[in-house]
Amino acid sequence: MDTSQLYLDSIKKQFQYYKALGEKAMHQVEAEQLFVTYNDDSNSIATIVKHLWGNMLSRWTDFLTSDGEKAWRDRDAEFENDIVSREMLLEKWNGGWTCLFDALQSIKPDQLTQIIYIRNEGHTVMEAINRQLAHYPYHVGQMIYAAKMLKNGNWESLSVPKNGSKQYNAKKFSQDKSTKNFIDDELKKLE
Repeated sequence: MDTSQLYLDSIKKQFQYYKALGEKAMHQVEAEQLFVTYNDDSNSIATIVKHLWGNMLSRWTDFLTSDGEKAWRDRDAEFENDIVSREMLLEKWNGGWTCLFDALQSIKPDQLTQIIYIRNEGHTVMEAINRQLAHYPYHVGQMIYAAKMLKNGNWESLSVPKNGSKQYNAKKFSQDKSTKNFIDDELKKLE
């Protein structure tokens, strides 16, 4: 398999992993906690979801033929929460991710070096993917941090539990070496 296809397969798994982390974090909090902000400078989980949704739709709709910052996008409005229920929040969450995954599925390996534009700045398709692969986990991390604070001690770890590194490593090193992908293992744990 060529390295371009390996890259595409890898980034799809990476995005799936961060989507799953965000969902596990949202699942742990009560519906009303999705809308809590700590101060005027912070965003609720729902607001972060709305921003991710807007960004994903703008960046990945017709991404090979139109600028990633669409004229119809109202980025500032993404930070004014009008989501009123968990169901509405999950609809936006899934809509954004579907747009992303559909776009990624459409990419052919030889298109990774094609130039596309975001805010009139040229990026290769690979650079645009990497840009979003840094952006989305940044916000998923914010969601997880907010959810942990809202749970106030009743948090179920999404990775190696606090003070659980020795046990986790002992289990890993007791197994035969493998070429399994870390992301594959993590996705299985999140299922």
